[in-house]
Amino acid sequence: MTSVQDAKASPSPGSSAPSGGPGAGGGADEVVLEAIGLTKHFPVRRKLRDLFTRTHNAVHAVDDVNLTLRRGRVVALVGESGSGKSTVARLLAQLYPRTGGDIRLHGASTRVKGGRAFRAYASRVQMIFQDPFASLNPIHTIRYHLTRALRIHHNDGGDLDAALADLLTRVSLTPPERYLDKFPHELSGGQRQRVAIARALGARPEALLADEPVSMLDVSIRLGVLNLLRDLKERLNLAILYITHDIASARYFADETLVMYAGRMVEGGDSETVTQTPAHPYTRLLIDSAPDPDRLTGDVDPLEEDRGNGEPPSLIHPPTGCRFHPRCPAAMPRCSTDLPVRVEIGDRPGHWAACWLYDNAEVAK
Repeated sequence: MTSVQDAKASPSPGSSAPSGGPGAGGGADEVVLEAIGLTKHFPVRRKLRDLFTRTHNAVHAVDDVNLTLRRGRVVALVGESGSGKSTVARLLAQLYPRTGGDIRLHGASTRVKGGRAFRAYASRVQMIFQDPFASLNPIHTIRYHLTRALRIHHNDGGDLDAALADLLTRVSLTPPERYLDKFPHELSGGQRQRVAIARALGARPEALLADEPVSMLDVSIRLGVLNLLRDLKERLNLAILYITHDIASARYFADETLVMYAGRMVEGGDSETVTQTPAHPYTRLLIDSAPDPDRLTGDVDPLEEDRGNGEPPSLIHPPTGCRFHPRCPAAMPRCSTDLPVRVEIGDRPGHWAACWLYDNAEVAK
């Protein structure tokens, strides 16, 4: 995971990480990366009045997250801003130390902090950041960024020019020589994001963590970047985590969709089912937040239009029970006291929701 902060470091001889490249070993649907009970709490700086108490507040950014990334498949993680999506990606990339839970790469528990162990992990799990301009060092050329990725992770002494040309061709920046000696500011947003994707591919990863890769791009070119990622997924047999707040693009791009609210998973299943027959009230709210022509003509009941309004809860002192209950139009007394468990909906295999509406006892009533 080469970044601007690494720009001053130089790889030592013999420090190349094992590739485990995208096509190496394993077939389709092989589990590459797993998060089991993943938890991250950020300590809050104590105020003067708290120094003489035992109060230790923390932001509950991620709590008990479970997800599985498989070869040749895309998992979308959907939720509004502040729900913890990007924190999950950074935890999986091991950019943040986890508070609890486990991260397993091919079934083996992993915890790396830096040095060769981190490089070995980063050669197999790469991250694509949201802002393609901030993730590229503005004082270096595209040639430098891609060369650095190749040499850090695979210092094999091969034909460098051919490798650089291949990376740019893979992301549809052709002819390659037109882009190699340009600086990031000389490229468009879409071209910069393609360079960032090419840099990630230079490590020959098995998993890509794409943190809202199209949210800062013009609407007209978003589809092209998503199609590029889909093509790379199919040709290189990659496992991809696609983080977005746009549930419509999750339906288009992802095989499986997971919905996250205030640090917790609330619904999951195949993308078609989750987006077309949502079970959790929060998922319905996300879908209803998309532009609807009927609202422009005034055909929507004002009471129905206002449901679910409100601010996300404080993650320093999150609500007890279901974290969505202060905003939920279907909240019951139980929702404010008991943490909901995953319940199979039953309409499609693998479709679940963490909601008391689907508990057998409540359905019977």
